[in-house]
Amino acid sequence: MLTAAWSQLGWTALKAFLLYLTALFLLRAGERRTLAELAPFDVVAMVALGAILGRTATASDTAYAVGAVALVTLVIAHRIVARVRMSRRRVFRRLLEHSPTILVYDGVMRDNALRRCRLTPEDLYSTLRCKGIADLSTVHLAIFEPEGRLSILRVGEPDGDLVQAALRDAASARDAAHDGIGGSGDAWRRDGSEL
Repeated sequence: MLTAAWSQLGWTALKAFLLYLTALFLLRAGERRTLAELAPFDVVAMVALGAILGRTATASDTAYAVGAVALVTLVIAHRIVARVRMSRRRVFRRLLEHSPTILVYDGVMRDNALRRCRLTPEDLYSTLRCKGIADLSTVHLAIFEPEGRLSILRVGEPDGDLVQAALRDAASARDAAHDGIGGSGDAWRRDGSEL
């Protein structure tokens, strides 16, 4: 069917507008991190939110109240997951997101770490070039962050508290046990194993 009654189009427009306002209100009432940086559970929430908005707005057999309840439930679930993620217990965080992964250590690319992150050397090189790095030997640490960004510490820059925290997280990750990553200044071969 290519056309619809004007009354049906009007109700669809009103429902879409009300759902948009409801979602906007719920996101505005939520925490800023929802929009600031997207972790995997954030992406799932945003996709689900879009699906609920689209389906409820255009389905003639779905009431606004059904969509609004689904939106509220989704936002509550997202808040619960965000709170669990902020727990001091690392096991909860690991269930929801990856730990930082060391991709380059003292100018040496860690091939095993790249493979675990589903990255190619070309992906790494491209990102490094975009960050103004022309030579891998000038990189002390390249850390693949849980949100998918790459943090770079150049040779000669001090390992501050934040870098040490990332090294500890990488060391405590279940898949880092065989890598031996730690903040102890260990050297690494090209394949990522201990020297």
